[in-house]
Amino acid sequence: MLSRDTGQEDITAGNLFTKQVLLEEEVCFPLSFRLKQRLSDATVWLAASPLARNAGWIFGGQVASFGVQAAYFVVLARLLGSAEYGVLAGAAALVNILSQYSGMGSGILFLRYVSPDHSRFREYWGNILLSVALVGTMLIIGLHIVGKWVLGQSSTSILVVLAIGDCLCSQLTGAAAQVFQTFEKMRTTAGLNFLTNVLRLALAAGMALAVHRITAWTWAVASLGVSIVACFIAIVTVTSNFGRPRFSIRLFLSRLREGFIFAVSGSTTILYNDVDKVMLGHYGMAVANGIYSMAYRVVNICTVPIGSLHAAALPRFFRNGVNGIKATAPLARKLLKRTAILGALGAFGMFLVAPVLPRLAGPDFARSVAALRWLCLIPLFRSLHLSAGDAIAGAGFQRFRLASQFLAAAGNFGLNLYLIPRYSWLGAAWASLLTDGSLALMNWMLLVALTRRERRSSTSEAELVPIIS
Repeated sequence: MLSRDTGQEDITAGNLFTKQVLLEEEVCFPLSFRLKQRLSDATVWLAASPLARNAGWIFGGQVASFGVQAAYFVVLARLLGSAEYGVLAGAAALVNILSQYSGMGSGILFLRYVSPDHSRFREYWGNILLSVALVGTMLIIGLHIVGKWVLGQSSTSILVVLAIGDCLCSQLTGAAAQVFQTFEKMRTTAGLNFLTNVLRLALAAGMALAVHRITAWTWAVASLGVSIVACFIAIVTVTSNFGRPRFSIRLFLSRLREGFIFAVSGSTTILYNDVDKVMLGHYGMAVANGIYSMAYRVVNICTVPIGSLHAAALPRFFRNGVNGIKATAPLARKLLKRTAILGALGAFGMFLVAPVLPRLAGPDFARSVAALRWLCLIPLFRSLHLSAGDAIAGAGFQRFRLASQFLAAAGNFGLNLYLIPRYSWLGAAWASLLTDGSLALMNWMLLVALTRRERRSSTSEAELVPIIS
């Protein structure tokens, strides 16, 4: 009994001593103390928060994925040179814009309707497969017909090969990753997103060892094989984990309108990001396109941490959105506090390390240094428009987000139409900065306006209750 009391006294004395040390440290070294405290709080948040863990898996997967992607693009740039790289970039950009329609928004529909009710997996997984098969095939035929008018006769064959890989295979692989994202199994989501890129790196490295130069056509055909393998693995993984799909034409038709809105939203996002590359290709500026596309690739890599947090938070936006935009707006503000810092750090890093780019990709890309420095603010602008946009979409107001994206895409097209023929890739860079900046402003203005409207509506209903009763 005596020893127990003595031990208790020792513990109490130890606690008092620890508190005294912390108090003295706070008084004598306030800056050091606050820094330690914030690091401690951040560590606790990372360990305890499901959002942080999920974002960590997404971030880790995307960092690995884009790291691998950056490596194979460096190898590919050396294999192709700036001119062939520009040809490939123009064709890939056009396919990327239209491929968003091949799934008719079925992946986002899966997130929206299966996140609150996991029992609906089979019908919405079947809807993904059905949408991609039907609409994707139609898009491939359409690209074959109109491709020569957009990029010229020489690019038509490349367009078809890239379209098969993107409109069918890559869309299914991405949708499979969204299935695991819905169930918040972010480790598998990260793995599926990583899969295609690591296979492409292996392909590019093998070709670099075998030959010194290749054409855009050669790479398009070779990468199609990689896309097919990744797609097969993704579908098998989903089926083995969750079960077989159930196909329903009725569900496909009933969700077609809503899915089309999501598809248009995805397409407009890609449109204002990639239409400049299509237009550079249309005007025959292959070398300028290669220089600009290489710099834009680095911008996309530096946006990875921001995209990781938003991918992890998207199911939560949809769940909170059941209670209206008043439940999604606070999450947007909370997320922005982190993503804005990441965007600012990315901008500073890109401006600082831009001269390294031609040393990695080759002397053909020397002018990509200036292009990257012009584009370095884009991650910061994206952190702003993504946070507000996800809050708007999560609350069921996707049509408003679509409207702002459509205005941004139309403005981007008009700017590029005027600037690219006069200033080449520099005009494209100016148009991109203006577009992302204006979209950030429009989305936050929309979020504030919708929040105020919902509050006024709730207040009016509350005032009517006593009158009715």
